Amino acid sequence: MKKYFLLLLAGIAVPSIQAQETTPDDAIRLAVDNLTGTARFRAMSGAFGSLGGDLSAINVNPAGSIFFNNNYATITGSVYNAKNKSRYFGTSTNDNDNTLDINQLGAVFIFKESGSGKTGWNKIAIGINYENANNLNNSVFSAGTNPNNSIGNYFVNIAQGIPTNVLTDFNFNQLNFYEQQAFLGYDTYIFEATNNTPNNTSYYTNIPTGGNYYQENQVLTTGYNGKLTGNFSAAYKDKIFLGGSLNYHFVNIDKTFSIYERNNNPLYDTGSTISEILFENRLWTTGSGFSFNLGAIVKPIESVRVGLAYESPTWFRLTDELQQGVSTRSLNNQDGIEFPFSYQNSVVYLPYTVQTPGKWTGSLSYIFGKKGLISADVSTKNYSALRFKPKNDPGFADLNNFMSNALDNAIEVRIGGEYRIKQVSLRAGYRFEESPYKVDQAFGDLTGYSGGIGYNFGESRIDLAYSYDHRNRNQALISSGMTDPARVSRYNNNITFSYSVNF
Repeated sequence: MKKYFLLLLAGIAVPSIQAQETTPDDAIRLAVDNLTGTARFRAMSGAFGSLGGDLSAINVNPAGSIFFNNNYATITGSVYNAKNKSRYFGTSTNDNDNTLDINQLGAVFIFKESGSGKTGWNKIAIGINYENANNLNNSVFSAGTNPNNSIGNYFVNIAQGIPTNVLTDFNFNQLNFYEQQAFLGYDTYIFEATNNTPNNTSYYTNIPTGGNYYQENQVLTTGYNGKLTGNFSAAYKDKIFLGGSLNYHFVNIDKTFSIYERNNNPLYDTGSTISEILFENRLWTTGSGFSFNLGAIVKPIESVRVGLAYESPTWFRLTDELQQGVSTRSLNNQDGIEFPFSYQNSVVYLPYTVQTPGKWTGSLSYIFGKKGLISADVSTKNYSALRFKPKNDPGFADLNNFMSNALDNAIEVRIGGEYRIKQVSLRAGYRFEESPYKVDQAFGDLTGYSGGIGYNFGESRIDLAYSYDHRNRNQALISSGMTDPARVSRYNNNITFSYSVNF
C-alpha cells in the first residue's frame, strides 16, 4: 500500500509494515499546527480564539468573522527562514532554507439587518480565505563517523528470507517494496548470497566490519499544505456569536533524501569489498483533504469575550511516487566493475488515507476599550487518534496500534497582547506546544515568541510581524539496520507583512 523507509523517530521500534514502510511522522507533519496567516495573527502568536476580527482567526474559531464592522480583505506575504543544527556522533553541522511566499489571501462580507431586528439575529458574515497552513520547505544536513553501524545493514537485513531468483529474474515495478530495496543492494554488490542456488534466502555483507563509517545525510523538502476555507457566522443580540467553516486542503510535497558512506577498512581477501555507498531517493506526495470547524463566542460584558471551538479531523487522501537509486565503489570485484550502480524508474503506489485528530480550543480575552487587549487560547489534541487507512491493511493496523500506544494528548497554549497608540498598534505573543509523543525525545516540545507593529490608515492597514519558534527532534539516517539518530534542533525565523482594506 505505501511507501518509503525514512524513520524520523529513531530510538523507538516501529512494527514492520507489509509493502512499504510508513512512519508516524508522515501523519504528524500533516497534523501538527503551525503559526501561519496574517501579520497581526502571527504577531500575537495566534491567540485569537475569542477575539476574531482577523481573516486567520477563523481558523481558530469560525465565529470570529462576525467581529468585522465592514467588508474586509487581507493579503499576506512571508519570508521563511528555517535553520537546522544537527549533531551526529559528536559532529555538528548547520543548514538553512529561505523561502518567500504569498501565504494568505481572503475576504469577509458583512450583512447587517436593516429592520427592527425582532429576531435578535442582527448581523451575519460570509468569508473565504486561503492560507498556506504549513510551509514544508526545509533542509537538514547531518554528518559524522559512526563507530558501529553501516548503512549497508539496511539492505542486508531486508534481503534475508527473499529467494535469490527474485533478485535476478524480476520486473522491478512488480516487486514489493522490500524486494525492491533488496534488489538495489544486491545489484550494487552491497551483499552476496551465501550459496549460488536460486532458492537461497541467506545473505552476507560485502562491507568491511570493524566500524568507523563516515556518513552524510542530506534531506531537502519543498512543498506545502494549503487550506481553502469557506466561512459563515452570525450574531445574536450582540452577545452570542456562532460560526462554522468548511475547509478544503491541498498537499504537495517533494522530498529528496540521500545518504553517503565511506570506509577505509581492510579489504576482504576474496570477492567484493564495498568502500563507498550513495543511496538516493526522491518522494512526491500529493493529495487533498477535507475538514470543518464549529465555534461560539460569548460576550458576557462589553470588555470580556469567551470562546469555544472545535476543529474536526482532517481526512487526507494521498498518493506517493518514489524514485530510488544506489551507486557503490566495489573493490576486488570478481566481475571487474569498480563503480556499480542501479537507478530505477519511479514507482506510483496506491492511494491511502490519513485521518488527523480533532482539536478543541477554549479562549478568553479582555479588551481595554480602545487602548488594547490581552488574549489566551488553550487547545487540546489527541495525537493517538491518528490513523492510516484502510484499517484492514495489516501494515496499517500494526502502525495504528503503535501510534495509539506511543502518541499522546498534547496541550497548546497561546498568549497574545496588543497596545494601541493612536493609529499605531504594538503586539507581542508567546506559544508553547507539547510533543505529540508520550516520550518526547523523538519529537520535542515547541516554544515560540512573536512581536509586531501595525498602522491604521482608516480605510486600510499595514501590519508587520516577526515570529520565532524552536523544537528538537531525532532523525535517523535509515530505518533498519541502524538505530543511530542525528539530533536536530530546528529554529524558525519568519517575517510577515500584511495589507488589509475595508471595502
